[in-house]
Amino acid sequence: MITLKNVVLRRSAKVLLDSASVTINPGEKVGLVGRNGAGKSTLFALLNGTLHEDGGDFYVPPQWRLAQVAQDMPETDQSATDFVIEGDTTLLAAQQEVAAAEATDDGERMANAYMALYDAGSGDAQARAQALILGLGFKTTELGNPVNSFSGGWRMRLQLARALMCPSDLMLLDEPTNHLDLDALVWLEAWLKRYMGTLLVISHDREFLDAITDVTVHIEAAKLNRYGGNYTKFEDMRAEKMELQQASFSKQQDKIAHLQKFINRFKAQASKAKQAQSRVKALDRMEKIAPLLAEAEFTFEFKEPANLPNPMLSMSDATFGYPPPEDAPAGTGPTVIVQKVNKSVLAGQRIGILGANGQGKSTLVKTVARALRPIQGEILEGKGLNIGYFAQQELDVLHPADTPLEHMIGLVKETTAAGKLAGQGTREQDLRSFLGTFNFSGDMVKQAVGSMSGGEKARLVLCMIVWQRPNLLLLDEPTNHLDLATREALAMALNEFEGTVMLVSHDRALLRSVCDEFWMVSRGGVEPFDGDLDDYQRYLLDESKRLREELKAAPVPKAAATPAPAPAAVQRKQDAQSRQEQNERLRPLKKQIEKLDRSIAALTEEKAALEQRLSQPLAPAEMAEAGRRLKQVGEQLSAQEEEWLGLSEQLETS
Repeated sequence: MITLKNVVLRRSAKVLLDSASVTINPGEKVGLVGRNGAGKSTLFALLNGTLHEDGGDFYVPPQWRLAQVAQDMPETDQSATDFVIEGDTTLLAAQQEVAAAEATDDGERMANAYMALYDAGSGDAQARAQALILGLGFKTTELGNPVNSFSGGWRMRLQLARALMCPSDLMLLDEPTNHLDLDALVWLEAWLKRYMGTLLVISHDREFLDAITDVTVHIEAAKLNRYGGNYTKFEDMRAEKMELQQASFSKQQDKIAHLQKFINRFKAQASKAKQAQSRVKALDRMEKIAPLLAEAEFTFEFKEPANLPNPMLSMSDATFGYPPPEDAPAGTGPTVIVQKVNKSVLAGQRIGILGANGQGKSTLVKTVARALRPIQGEILEGKGLNIGYFAQQELDVLHPADTPLEHMIGLVKETTAAGKLAGQGTREQDLRSFLGTFNFSGDMVKQAVGSMSGGEKARLVLCMIVWQRPNLLLLDEPTNHLDLATREALAMALNEFEGTVMLVSHDRALLRSVCDEFWMVSRGGVEPFDGDLDDYQRYLLDESKRLREELKAAPVPKAAATPAPAPAAVQRKQDAQSRQEQNERLRPLKKQIEKLDRSIAALTEEKAALEQRLSQPLAPAEMAEAGRRLKQVGEQLSAQEEEWLGLSEQLETS
């Protein structure tokens, strides 16, 4: 088990833990919670050996294997699959031992190395890695793509997959959901529920914590307070504890006042001196109960919109996507993501936008926000439409060298030039006061944004949106950097907002509390989702299961799709001719796939026979030879399966 006994932990001059004690038992799934800056990530640094305690006793079983998500951005040309496979440190060590053994003539060492490689799961390593990658939202066609070809958020997902790939007894996850969509988040929850080791997770996602944790450790006042149960149970128990503490404090204060009154009244009287002195000693011996110091709550509100056009906007046969890159060859068309959308957005609607990763949720929101133009069709806006847009990459467009006050002054100039002044105060003192309502007070208004935390940047973006008094809010993953208190403040503000909300989020607590209807972006279209978030979660889990089963299934090439027969004879003839031409064109490709099928089947059979042989007692030389051949067969099988996937993809898209 993990034990901390009277641990002192400092960061620079700040004491984060002071005589803190807690015990974490093997197999427990622990949510580590506390205010920003309380020391959660610093405690992780103690657990992973990066920091050492400044006092007290700290113990983690030395034989426990540790897995955690690397925070550096990977820079490599390795394929996504190979990068994740390398996260299996046991397999990596076994591969290195095989390479070292093969460089010698030691048959027994080679035999042992090959057996260790087999025991490390080399046979199914690729399938395990790809199941993790697909579960975290990647497409099948991206499994072989270089890591460097992905954006920063997707590379961090690969780092997470790499951590999950690592065999471990202790896993540390610090905000693992920040770069995930709802579909990947639901999959991760299901995976962590099956995890057999000890898990410590830092997260600001209430439903995520409720789903996977059975213990909560709260860092407060430099102490570690352990509660049995998930986050919701922790809140209930803490509220009871606070009530009891307040009642005990009040009772003790009454007793102290009574004793002090007796002391003050009789300390000068000789006949009562002994009784007064005994009460002084009683006061000295009394263990003082601390007064309840509740954490300051953060709240804000959206101002009443200047007007509410109805409908806010309407989409007519609209097609959304991206224009061709500037360096694209002549004649390259746009990339279509969502098409033939016919929807209206009405005043007062609360719309949650759902859809698996890559289906076009952000594309839809960007187009409504005017960041993209419709490829076809049109979006008609109501008179006086004023959009407040929080984009996923919104924090990146803040100017790192500028201060919050400079951002607000720039916003005033922009809105004034556009003739859309929001009706708020525009003097510097007005802007300072407004920033103060978002906890930017004192010197913080002149602090460079680049030195601020992600949560502080997100609060600044919300502040700028609120100042503009929008009547339509488009929020694309607004909670990624917000702590629980700020998320709850956002939910309350959105519920009281009199305008319209369109929300993309993986925070189910926010979706549940704000949205009363859902749109589903799927298969290139947008339709109402008939169900609630629980129904959608079941849908996502079923989709994830289907993808895993497809990956595990034996490779069978898909036949070319046959169009449904048309009733007219002419149409039937044209279809038959089209199929014949397609079959002629694809015949060489099909032959290659069939040849690979036969070879893969033979190699699979040989691999099974070798594994069976290695499970029997063999002479060292025979075992080494069988192990060497098993390695060769595994490499050939992996290469041919990759080739088969590529050819099958060509066949499907032809």
